[in-house]
Amino acid sequence: MTEKDPHTLSLEAKELLKSLIETPSFSREEDKTAALIAEFFQNKNIPFFQKGNNIWVKNKKFDPQKPNILLNSHHDTVKPNAGYTKDPFSCILEDGKIYGLGSNDAGGCLVSLIAAFYHFYGRDLPFNLILAATAEEEISGKNGIAYILPELPEIELAIVGEPTLLQMAVAEKGLMVIDAEVTGKAGHAARNEGENAIYKALEDLNILKTFQFEKVSKFLGESKATVTIINSGSQHNVVPDKCTYCIDVRVTDAYTLEEALAELESKLQAKLVPRSMRLNSSRIDENHPILKAADELQLEKYGSPTLSDQALIPFPSVKIGPGDSARSHTADEYIYDNEIKDGISLYIKLIETYAAMRSTK
Repeated sequence: MTEKDPHTLSLEAKELLKSLIETPSFSREEDKTAALIAEFFQNKNIPFFQKGNNIWVKNKKFDPQKPNILLNSHHDTVKPNAGYTKDPFSCILEDGKIYGLGSNDAGGCLVSLIAAFYHFYGRDLPFNLILAATAEEEISGKNGIAYILPELPEIELAIVGEPTLLQMAVAEKGLMVIDAEVTGKAGHAARNEGENAIYKALEDLNILKTFQFEKVSKFLGESKATVTIINSGSQHNVVPDKCTYCIDVRVTDAYTLEEALAELESKLQAKLVPRSMRLNSSRIDENHPILKAADELQLEKYGSPTLSDQALIPFPSVKIGPGDSARSHTADEYIYDNEIKDGISLYIKLIETYAAMRSTK
């Protein structure tokens, strides 16, 4: 890749994507793709850092006195589903599409960010660029982006690469998975005794069926609670004394996870225990200069319902990249060939525009 040759940038990005697709990298098993990415930087004489299966690099003229911009995307994938008709680990170019597991989510974004980083590698910018190719995004794992944050300098802004059709996600819903337990009293089903935990749980389920959180987000709309699992009973003739169910809660920036939990607790009789309070919603300040850069580039802005590493990033961030979120985790996943070129071009323009704004401050 060279700064002055966009065609070569695109070709080498697609060659790296091909290698990533053809190397299995399920979450927690990304060591081989980490090695590929490390080798890529090694071949470009770019020093890299590694912790676990996370690889990161800094621009050549890194200056500790300057603010830092993080470019981040992930190289882990989900497992291929049973609907695949093509080999998920073969990079197949067909009808202008690049097929293969991880091509869209988020290989195309990752290689486009790497290309943009290399484009600016030797340039003198009003900020430093740090690129991180991280692991365990698909499971929001503790050995992914969160694992390397303590190793990074203070970050002013993160640009997170995820398939967004090159639109800018300025807000993202968080996730809280809650285990709910309703307690009754055991008894014999043939006699009028006991307190049926299933019937008690039904009262909660009817509430949740139509439940609406009180506060609404400007970009993300309503928070949403959905019951996804329910379990109760062990024998046909025993009134169950316990019923458990699971609630998938997608929380907007109108709530902290603690506030959303408190509102649910005020409406339900079940004991509610969150599995994690790590995956927060996010929203960048409406006056942040990255949004002014987006306006200058006439980028559409929206709120994203899907989770990414933004949930684990404690500083301002936006999400943008080539590809389409609707293709993620689907059979015969693909990204359009020309989306890679467009992604590289947009990342370069976005960084240049942001740099120009910083220079005039």
